[in-house]
Amino acid sequence: MTDYTVEFVGTGETITVSDKQTILKACIEEGIAQEYSCRVGMCLACSAEILEGEVTQPAARGLTEEEAENYALTCMARPQSDLKLERGIYPPSIEDDVAAAAPAADDD
Repeated sequence: MTDYTVEFVGTGETITVSDKQTILKACIEEGIAQEYSCRVGMCLACSAEILEGEVTQPAARGLTEEEAENYALTCMARPQSDLKLERGIYPPSIEDDVAAAAPAADDD
């Protein structure tokens, strides 16, 4: 078992996470407010952009293969190196879905 440092950019929060533990579980244990919902890698509420480092997240079904290289679903992601993450940053596929669902502006 190897421990890694996970830094959340912009918050000043840093935790130690085992390579056998999800980032979300470590956040909960440390009292860090990490957003989540389904806890099974589908809803993307726990998304974070990977600024530095690597994770393994084979069960992160809500991400495309390309997105999984740049984004972590903290409910599924286990560190493979020290990490710098930015929470609340969603993959492009989600951002596109949100923009498409937004009501059109009315020019009355």
